[in-house]
Amino acid sequence: MNFVEELEWRGMIHDIMPATNDQLKKELTSAYVGIDPTADSLHIGHLVGVMMLKHFQAAGHKPIVLVGGATGMIGDPSGKSKERNLLDEASLRHNQEALKNQLKRFLDFDSGEDNSAEMVNNYDWMKDFSFLDFIRDVGKHITVNYMMSKDSVKKRLGSESKEGMSFTEFTYQLVQGYDFLHLYKHNNCKLQMGGSDQWGNIVTGTELIRRIAGGEAYAITCPLITKADGGKFGKTESGNVWLDPERTSPYAFFQFWLNTTDTDAEKYIKIFTMLTQEEVEVLVKEQAEASHLRPLQKRLAEEVTVLVHGKEAYDSAVEASQILFGKSTTEALRKIDEKTLLSVFEGVPQFKISKDELKTGINVVNLLGEKATVFPSKGEARRTIKGGGASINKTKIANAEQVVNGDELLNDKYILVQKGKKNYFLLIAE
Repeated sequence: MNFVEELEWRGMIHDIMPATNDQLKKELTSAYVGIDPTADSLHIGHLVGVMMLKHFQAAGHKPIVLVGGATGMIGDPSGKSKERNLLDEASLRHNQEALKNQLKRFLDFDSGEDNSAEMVNNYDWMKDFSFLDFIRDVGKHITVNYMMSKDSVKKRLGSESKEGMSFTEFTYQLVQGYDFLHLYKHNNCKLQMGGSDQWGNIVTGTELIRRIAGGEAYAITCPLITKADGGKFGKTESGNVWLDPERTSPYAFFQFWLNTTDTDAEKYIKIFTMLTQEEVEVLVKEQAEASHLRPLQKRLAEEVTVLVHGKEAYDSAVEASQILFGKSTTEALRKIDEKTLLSVFEGVPQFKISKDELKTGINVVNLLGEKATVFPSKGEARRTIKGGGASINKTKIANAEQVVNGDELLNDKYILVQKGKKNYFLLIAE
């Protein structure tokens, strides 16, 4: 597989340094992507760089993940209007291990092959570097004029920013540039990849390698991912879409991809899956012929959810999503864990009921028309039940004399009530 051609058809190249492809054709090459360790989980904004490394390894080359322990203590000005919070070493080390565990789903770290993935932390070589040594050995090779010409610096110093830029952040590109130099010298790393906003920092690294080591290094950046409506990719009302199932449930993760627009799904399926060009073309054709069936979104959601969370979590997410469309059963509902259940019914009306009262048994009309006001009156509750328009846990309520006694509790706490086809209510027994 030709790595550059692979990225090109996927729409994953924004800038590429001349002769990069020649280098990759010549020999097994090491490339790195830097990841900010300010959290103990990746979010889907990180996935573009991770997928670049995955394709790189699939093409026979060696991927290196650089956890920015030192740079995470500084903050990268690229595309930011404010400085980030700085972390202590213990937090950085914890985050590094958590990130590596997630990355193992994408990259092979353990095969022992020449192109096994590697993880490094720039804190390890920066922590003993004195300020005087740094400005003598590194700083003197790059002029202030050169640093000021970078877009990331211009934006922070220009009219677009009220905050300006601290000296700490101004030196960021030197620190990142030194990372590339260090990996060039010690890990034979000749290529750095990242988002298009990183081009200036990456090129500073290639310049340091040329001036200090007399070597040649290369750069590839990918476009910053956007949504068709101009909104920020990977952000929802509740914040980032995380890979950690405790932060974003597999169900919510699955739904994010399933709910993308046709335009975005066609773009994302090339970037975030390993499907071949032929497979993608077939799906695009199917989408054009029957967009209401949403084959692109379904396959995209399947591929990414299985890649990140595994087949079992994907199957559970699909089963959970069936609940809302009336295709589920009480048995399926009982299998869903609490976190997924709450994800599925996030935002539906909730009522608290007494668990002790429930144990002694409550008439269903009293429960739904008085204890929890699912119905505005007992009379309406009776009429709806008689007409077969109400159910508990996906099972129709047989008659108005039915007693609810706690056997119905899901996860020993919840009862799902449905009124009509689309109106759901969650009773919480405490």
